[in-house]
Parts: sequence; structure tokens; C-alpha cells
Amino acid sequence: MTENISVAVTGASGAQYAIRLIECLIRAKVKVHLLISDAAEVVIRTETDIPLPELKQEKQAFLSDFFNAETGQITYYANDDWFSPLASGTSAPKKMVVCPASGGSIAAIAMGACNSLIERAADVVIKERNQLIMVPRETPVSDIHLENMLKLSRLGCVILPASPGFYQNPKSLDDIVDFVVARILDQLDLKQDLLAPWGER
Repeated sequence: MTENISVAVTGASGAQYAIRLIECLIRAKVKVHLLISDAAEVVIRTETDIPLPELKQEKQAFLSDFFNAETGQITYYANDDWFSPLASGTSAPKKMVVCPASGGSIAAIAMGACNSLIERAADVVIKERNQLIMVPRETPVSDIHLENMLKLSRLGCVILPASPGFYQNPKSLDDIVDFVVARILDQLDLKQDLLAPWGER
């Protein structure tokens, strides 16, 4: 496998972005360290037909099968798993994507709250000066949201709103989702064929 990347799915609408991102990471032979908040589980069950199991031990097997991952390619962590390697600067992956990123998760991460493993994992990436990509999907945004995103941006985080373009003439909802996921993959410096570079379309 090429590298380790953490993916945190939080409770904003847009579960499809996270699902497509994970599919692409698995295809790219990335080892995915996956976190799903309680609110995100509600969103996934609301916005998709994915029958996500309730129990942690069942989630691990289900997600590996669902994404057709190689053995050990996806590791699922409960949000209170404080012994996870994601909670330590000595062992956490150097890249993390929060997709979609709810306004609440952005606020907690900007404050360094660390009340959940998602928040702690993001805090570790920031403190180690590694790569954190936030994919907010709130609209409209308030001054509070903007100030929190600006704070994270000034800390070196990438703020990549789920704002699809239309110059590629999308023909389906999948094309719109792929636009955003392609931009995430570009930021991760991973080869992608979802969206051709500008001038090659």
C-alpha cells in the first residue's frame, strides 16, 4: 500500500463525497484510517442506502467488504478509541481529510477541543505540522464559520469547500461528486482520473 491517510466523516450533509473519496483511496492502494461520527452515521443512513451496522466489530468487516478493500486496508476506529494510533503524534498518519466537515466539527477542531477521536486526530495533524484538509458543506456560512475556517487556514490547513464546478459539463450527480473528490485527491498528491486538468478537457 502506498501510504496511510485518515478520513473523518462528520455530520454535515454530503455523505456521498466521503463514500466516493474512500472508494478512490482504496483503488489507489491507500491504507485508510476511518472515523465516523454519530451524526455522520445518521446522515449516511438518511442520504444513502448503505446498511451501516451498529456495532464497531461489525462495521470493520462491513466497510472492508463494501469498499472491496484488501485485508487490513481499512481500519475503522470508534470515536472514543483513545488508544488509537490516530491520537498520538508518534504514530498518526501525516495526512487527514475531514469530509464532509460540519460547522460543529470545524469549530471544535479550530478550538483544539479534543472531545472525540476525530477532534484529537485533527489536533495531532495540526500540532505535527502535517496535512489536514477540511471539506465544509454548510451554506450559507456565518461569521462564526468563516472565522473558524480562517483560523484553521492560518494554521496551514486546506479549506476545500464542497463547491462543485460545472465547466466540465456534468451529466450526472456522480460527475458533480467526482469534481469535489478530484480536488481532494489533487491536494493529497494522488493520481486521479475523475477530472482532467484545466486545458485538457
